[in-house]
Amino acid sequence: MDVYLEGKKIRLDPTKALGKGGEADVFDLGDGRALKVFKPPEHPDYQGLPEEQAAARARLDEHQSKLKAFPKVMPARVVVPQTLATDRRGQLVLGYAMRKLDSIEPLRRFSDPAYRRAGATSAHVTEVMRGLHRTLEAVHNSGVVVGDFNDLNVLVSGSDAYLIDADSFQFAQFLSAVFTERFLDPLRLTGTSATALSPGRPASQDSDWYAYAVALMQSLLCVGPYGGVHRPQPPTPRATPAVRVHQRLTVFHSDVQYPKPALPLTTLPDDLLHQLHRIFVEDLRGPFPTRLLDALRFTVCPSCGVEHARLACPTCSPHAAAASTPVTSVRGQVSAMRLFSTRGVIVHASAEDGVLRWLYYEDGAYRREDGRPVLHGPLDPSLHWVLQGDMTLVGRGGELAVLTSGRAPEKLGVDSPEGRPAFAANASHRYWAHAGGLWRDGAFGPERIGDVLQGQTRLFVGPRFGLGFHRAGSLRGAFVFDASRPGIKDGLTLPWPSGKLVDVDCLFEGQNAWLLLAEESNGRTVHHCVVVGADGTVRASAHAEAGDGSWLGTLRGKCAVGDVLFAATDTGLTRVELRQGRLEAVREFPDAEAFVDAGCRLFMTRNGLTVVRRQDISGLRMA
Repeated sequence: MDVYLEGKKIRLDPTKALGKGGEADVFDLGDGRALKVFKPPEHPDYQGLPEEQAAARARLDEHQSKLKAFPKVMPARVVVPQTLATDRRGQLVLGYAMRKLDSIEPLRRFSDPAYRRAGATSAHVTEVMRGLHRTLEAVHNSGVVVGDFNDLNVLVSGSDAYLIDADSFQFAQFLSAVFTERFLDPLRLTGTSATALSPGRPASQDSDWYAYAVALMQSLLCVGPYGGVHRPQPPTPRATPAVRVHQRLTVFHSDVQYPKPALPLTTLPDDLLHQLHRIFVEDLRGPFPTRLLDALRFTVCPSCGVEHARLACPTCSPHAAAASTPVTSVRGQVSAMRLFSTRGVIVHASAEDGVLRWLYYEDGAYRREDGRPVLHGPLDPSLHWVLQGDMTLVGRGGELAVLTSGRAPEKLGVDSPEGRPAFAANASHRYWAHAGGLWRDGAFGPERIGDVLQGQTRLFVGPRFGLGFHRAGSLRGAFVFDASRPGIKDGLTLPWPSGKLVDVDCLFEGQNAWLLLAEESNGRTVHHCVVVGADGTVRASAHAEAGDGSWLGTLRGKCAVGDVLFAATDTGLTRVELRQGRLEAVREFPDAEAFVDAGCRLFMTRNGLTVVRRQDISGLRMA
């Protein structure tokens, strides 16, 4: 597809792709601007999806008049269309140029418990949300409704929050047709479907403020109003996610189990909790009161490390009780032995040849499992870590540093697709993507393994083989490579999701790679598990809606052993087996509930199944 901007033909270079959403691809123009190109009905992401193709055609039709009528004056922190991109004749609108934002994270990242414990503070969240409040208020004063206000349409740079995807805003006769279920105001619903949510009333300023309250709650507590698991007393059946919304079965309800990885409700002051209850349970609407944001003052408890906005720490007593419990605990058929604990926070962990290695932050420094410091300074959530023997690899943006005791850091340039540095390691080698090549350290310097798509390749590696992929513009590709020999096998056919990827993880065991993907699609977050063999064949795949309570309802907290996957949830452990091309949950371990949660990390070590939580590490034994 040829795109013209200001009369000049623009080459859509996949290596310059900045991101991919469900409706458009975004490219770097190299002049401080980004180009957003709407996906046409024939885009590969819509292949075999007639409903998506029809929706793409309808969006393009509306944009022919909507973008030309876009309001001329908008707040500074709204990324607006600057110049329309068209076909060669200048008649058909295909997208638009806009300001390019640098060093950004989607607001969604603040609702990730792992990101929060890595150094994203509640005080910073509050500052971001205060600014976003002012921006939303100014948008409304311009006579515009955001419509699809969600945590992927807000990008954060420093303490500044920017609203993007302005082409979906609602103004004049142009209604906002898209929505994200987690942020959908229940007052817009007209049906009572038990399986899906579909708005029957148009978006409004009130629905925008409802979505703002959802974003605020998620960002401060790492859980939204309809998070957790509905666990009513028998014989009452468990409500579906849609029924929970219709009946306002929120995390404030006694039948809903509050998610363990989330920050406790009691870390927020009572007046703020009361306001959230009035919005999500009692259907209060209107602008969120700024006085509640201005009054927020967070402090870190010196005893337990919990950040709270109360006069006294609300969680010290439970933590003190936990610290005094025996090193070994037993519940039913499951026993747990505590192997390590810290006053700080465990930032990263991995298993290498059956030996668990970890990195934790305590007393102003990042420390390895033996207590030696590897890096001094404050907690920084922008750092990405990999452990390789005694070496510690840390990346940020396009730079990788290899930290070794007694030696100066070794620094390498790496690709950074969507801000995530592309590097990995196993016990023998470290691997990285840079300048169109896949590289490995060798006896005489870096060795080129093969060619990859420059700037767009995500990379994972296990003891025997590695896996990489890219999704840029209209290109989708994946490959495997041997961990010890040069060369890659590309052209893999994976069951690619069509929406925006919001999280990725990959586990290796034997001849299998368990690729875990989270996508935002049609207003929902969907999780995928794809088992890829060392030869590149897809052995099995499965998908589930995020937060549905199943083993795939959360992306992390999983450990592979042969053709078996153990998955941690807030209700215990689930054993999943690969059987004849299918992934089947074959056994539950509810007695493990006291020792695991959906936010923990699992590893199989020489000592058995090992659980890594925020501040402690335990070994499990199951009868």
